[in-house]
Amino acid sequence: MKRAVLSILVLLGLGLLAAPAHAQTGAARGMVLDEEGQPVADATVRLESLGGIARDYETKTNDKGEFTRVGLRPGPYRVTVSKEGFAPAASDVKVPLGEAIRIEPFRLAPEAKAVDSAAEELEKQFAEAVRLQNAGKLEEAEAIYKSLLEKAPDVPEVHVNLGFIYAARKDWASAEASYLKALELRPGAADATAALATVYRETGRQQEALDLVERTADENPGDARAQLNKGIYLLAANENERAIEALEAAIAADPEMAEAHFRLGAALVGENRIPEAIAHLEKYLSLAPTDAQNVAPARQLLQALGK
Repeated sequence: MKRAVLSILVLLGLGLLAAPAHAQTGAARGMVLDEEGQPVADATVRLESLGGIARDYETKTNDKGEFTRVGLRPGPYRVTVSKEGFAPAASDVKVPLGEAIRIEPFRLAPEAKAVDSAAEELEKQFAEAVRLQNAGKLEEAEAIYKSLLEKAPDVPEVHVNLGFIYAARKDWASAEASYLKALELRPGAADATAALATVYRETGRQQEALDLVERTADENPGDARAQLNKGIYLLAANENERAIEALEAAIAADPEMAEAHFRLGAALVGENRIPEAIAHLEKYLSLAPTDAQNVAPARQLLQALGK
């Protein structure tokens, strides 16, 4: 059995240390609050696809004002929240492959308050830039993003998306500058942190990448994604014990983070902590994970461990 387990771990290789690349769907989570910070139950949440094949999804908030929508095609979405008596609110997000994106909480104002038309126009332009970027029209998207920054220079999402464009061109200096600006505007943001760490890694600055994700995780102990990023980079640095601690912290912050359970289960197998490994791998599969390329290795590990 030991030989079979080791064979599976070898096959996993660096795949354990990279973000999911072959998942076919994504998911989104969020919360809807009123201006006093109280949850808004039974609000309608509509997710409108902005790229590729047009498709809309709809869900409702629960008694705690929370919502979750799984099975989303990865790409850009406009998320609109509405409920009688409140002015609707909207936000543009990019749903990634695999783990659920956590959307910033919506705060609904009383319906009597007017919506800022200028802000609406900026949102439309941002959505159009995301659509173009998703379609591979990077120059057109870049032009819109730069135009938006002239009007609203303090929107971190614009800087992050510009960084993605520069990174796609391997213009690492420009990408780094964009991600640093995004982190200046939104300190500790997991997406910008991971993107900046990738720039450091791609330019041979491995220690800077590790230092960045560690510092971000330490400054944001309740951020599950930040803890997961730390665990991934520590695994890459062969610091398994500290990686396990980070992955456990990720699960403590979000017990339903499937990817953290998978990575922790695999890491625990390598440490011969078999009962714990089995528990996390079984939990991973019970969460109906969308990172499809990890499902088969998880099942193979459980089979090799006699489960």
